[in-house]
This record gives sequence, structure tokens and C-alpha cells, in this order.
Amino acid sequence: MAYHSACSLQHGQQLTGVPKALLQRAGFTVKEPAEAHLCCGSAGTYNILQPEIAARLRDRKLGNLDRTGADLIAAGNIGCLTQLAGDRMPVVHSVELLDWMAGGPEPAAAAAARAARAARLPA
Repeated sequence: MAYHSACSLQHGQQLTGVPKALLQRAGFTVKEPAEAHLCCGSAGTYNILQPEIAARLRDRKLGNLDRTGADLIAAGNIGCLTQLAGDRMPVVHSVELLDWMAGGPEPAAAAAARAARAARLPA
């Protein structure tokens, strides 16, 4: 999975390693994209007030996430999840993944990524 660190976590609260470490401890391989410090374009209401700039930031972020080779994006902010959704890779909240590893239901986005990966494997 590729991890997108929300601005509120990495810049506001100065939390950069903890969310990734939790996912890794739960058994996930976490890939960090280039320019991980950059915003996805959501930034609260930024995507509403500045949609053109927000779209450019989204495209740049998705390109970097795609280049990780991951098949799933994990993020911990609803604004980021909404901003990054709808591209080739499914997007899931990191807490949903942790819940799954603790015995909860598999997130639909994780199931979609697993199915897409299986479809690409040679028979």
C-alpha cells in the first residue's frame, strides 16, 4: 500500500512516523511516495475555494502514489480520502485497515485491490 500522510497529521501535529509504523506492525508493506510532504489538494476547503490548484496538487500526488507500484492508498483524513478517490487505486482509511487486521471486516477498497492484483497474476 502507498501511504498518504495528511497535512493535519504531518504539518499540524508533527506526526509522520506513527501512522506508518502502526500499519507496518499490523503486517502491511507501506510504501511512501516521492514528495510525501506535499498536500493532496484537499486542505480543508481548499479544493472548493481553489479547485484548479487543488486539481493540480491532486494529480501530482496521485502520480507520485502511482509510481510507488502500490495497489491501494491508505490515508487517515476524510478530506484526503475524498480528494484522492476515483483514480486507478482504491483509497481506504488507515483505521479501517487496522480494524481488519484486528479481526474486523475487510475494507471494500482492500478487497478491490486484492481482486485487481489477482486478476493481473498469470494463471
